[in-house]
Amino acid sequence: MMKNLVYFFREALKSMARNHLLSFATISTVAICILILGMAILATLNASHLITRLESDLEIMSYLHKDLSPAQTVKVEQELKAIAGVDSVRFVSRDEALRYLQESYGEDRYDLEKTLGNNPLPDAYEIKAVDPHEVPLIAQQIEQIVGVERVSYGKELVNNLFLATKWVRVLSLIFIVLLSLGAIFLIATTIRLAIFSRRKEVYLMKLIGSTDWFVRWPFFIEGILLGTAGALIAILLLAVGYDTLIGSIQSVPFMPVVSNRTMLLEVYSGLVLIGATLGVLGTYISLNRFLDI
Repeated sequence: MMKNLVYFFREALKSMARNHLLSFATISTVAICILILGMAILATLNASHLITRLESDLEIMSYLHKDLSPAQTVKVEQELKAIAGVDSVRFVSRDEALRYLQESYGEDRYDLEKTLGNNPLPDAYEIKAVDPHEVPLIAQQIEQIVGVERVSYGKELVNNLFLATKWVRVLSLIFIVLLSLGAIFLIATTIRLAIFSRRKEVYLMKLIGSTDWFVRWPFFIEGILLGTAGALIAILLLAVGYDTLIGSIQSVPFMPVVSNRTMLLEVYSGLVLIGATLGVLGTYISLNRFLDI
């Protein structure tokens, strides 16, 4: 078995050396496909990361009636915490809300408290959900609590965000699948040319009694080597480019990017596996559709 394996690798390497221009074309094809595929995957990951970040910032503001006593206010808080799916509840006093308005929209020379006279803002509770998708359902339950005057969570914004999340993920998946199919087609075409250039050798091997799989294995190994080589080149370019992008964007607070090294390593490792798999699939398609062996 080991002797055969050595023979298969030797034949694959000889074929790559003999057809060096074709091998270069295949590696370049794989590198381009994997590079584009890797860019699409990283773009999808960053889009999902941004959407998840936006979802995690979703909160429900529950405004209380102004005439509630401290005991009634505490009772409302207890009922809020008892709702299934609620992650945290934070009391926001009317004075804190006015200070926030002053800091956000007022100016040093413009005193909102003096302008408004009495503080018209109500006390409120800031509620966050464990699952952002449960925000509408939790908001409906909060509206039923006695003492709650109004509930606000940006209904239209939340619905649009969830719709955008769905379409980003669906379109990204479709794009990645189409790129993968294109890569398989290009690799299959290139491998087919390599097989065609060795058709006499294959024919002679069949004449002396070689089995179908004995003939196929060198081609499969060649496909794996070409696919892996192309993937490694693509990953090198992708890693350098992405690290440069991270360095220039990380200083921008409203543009969060995926920078987790473990996650990126998993992506790059996956791309190597994809490159080898594309090489095998391309070889398999070429052998079974264009050779009668």
